Amino acid sequence: MNSTSPQPDRAAPSTPGWPPVAKPGAHQDALRPGASTACGQESVETETATFATVDWVDAMPDAEAGEGSEVLGQLKEVIARFVILPSEQALDAVTLWVAATHLQGSWQHAPCLAVVGPAKRCGKSRLLDVLTETVHQPVLTVNSTPAAVFRSITEEPPTLLVDEADTIFGSPKMAEKNEEMRGLLNAGHQRDRYVLRVVGNDHTPRKFHTFAMAAIAGIGDLPDTIMDRSIVVRMRRRAEGESVAPYRTKRDSPSLHAVRDRLARWSAPLADRALNWEPCMPVEDRAADTWEPLVIVADLAAGPWPRLARQACRRMVDAEVQTEEDNPGGARILADIRRVFHAAGEPESIATDQLLFTLNGDPEGPWAETGRGGLTPRGLGAMLREFGISSGNVRMPDGTQRKGYLRNKFLDAWRRYCPTVHPTTGSSAATSTTSRG
Repeated sequence: MNSTSPQPDRAAPSTPGWPPVAKPGAHQDALRPGASTACGQESVETETATFATVDWVDAMPDAEAGEGSEVLGQLKEVIARFVILPSEQALDAVTLWVAATHLQGSWQHAPCLAVVGPAKRCGKSRLLDVLTETVHQPVLTVNSTPAAVFRSITEEPPTLLVDEADTIFGSPKMAEKNEEMRGLLNAGHQRDRYVLRVVGNDHTPRKFHTFAMAAIAGIGDLPDTIMDRSIVVRMRRRAEGESVAPYRTKRDSPSLHAVRDRLARWSAPLADRALNWEPCMPVEDRAADTWEPLVIVADLAAGPWPRLARQACRRMVDAEVQTEEDNPGGARILADIRRVFHAAGEPESIATDQLLFTLNGDPEGPWAETGRGGLTPRGLGAMLREFGISSGNVRMPDGTQRKGYLRNKFLDAWRRYCPTVHPTTGSSAATSTTSRG
């Protein structure tokens, strides 16, 4: 590692193993570089104060730039030359994802790169062209069989590049037909998840590797389980005045290969440090698992990259959470019901027909279009059942009983799936439970 981002080595473990899921603050004193993470303060008090600040990511100081920062900057420039990404954060994320493919042996989780767009000519295939020439050991597949794909994955993972994913997952019927491919991509997100197949005339069981980073491009969203394991880049068509350089494989691949080779040379000696690094993350749970390799690469590169990586992580994850809330079903129905209760003055219960009348009457909501007569009691019940919420007989303010929903049954789901929509507090939950008793 270059001298600009020093980090003391930790003693090698007595037995080989993979690092645990990132836990912010765990082993930070032993692992972090002096100035390249938000946790690099001199004292616990200063560190705590930094984390207490809402915008601690934006306040991160840049570390002294070295070779890693320079090579990432070169890679970023060459990607931007041929492709217009939807945001600066998306460009940073793609740059870091490419770099992370060269250290796959160090990762516990292999993040997918979901390159999706609403229509043709959004630059998805062009981005895959550039990735093919810059990632580690590319394996380009178009409409390949799952058997061919998992037989291409070895103990040293390649980088899968899947184009035209809409031909695999574009409709429920196609998705059902290609369920094995979806399972393969899901399994490949975490190390040591194998597929078991029989081979040879004697049908000997054999384990095949699945762990590999993959870029998957297609029109429309991928299956939810894949999107949940991905850095999502939502491409769009170029607007008037936006231009990129034309890409020609024979002419342009040598310069891309030069960047790829320099990236490989820089990253190769850092494999052990990447293996043991546990960065401070601005997100949690699966999002942290998915983004951790990119943030580790950024910390190793130093310069502005630790800050840029965490900004991209937080903002792109937040954007996907909002997208999920805006889609029919899932968190969207919970968020819209939360708004109904808030607008009604937080009643203890609400009648089903009143709730449906409000939901179906929202001109900006999707519910009036869910069927010929809009969302029905049965349809609403089916969606809420996934969250453990059911209707029943509720008492109305006039003393009558009707079919409806109790507010306190939503509190846990609201806090979990749409916490930013008229947030509920612990005290309000306790009050509601007491009132019910």
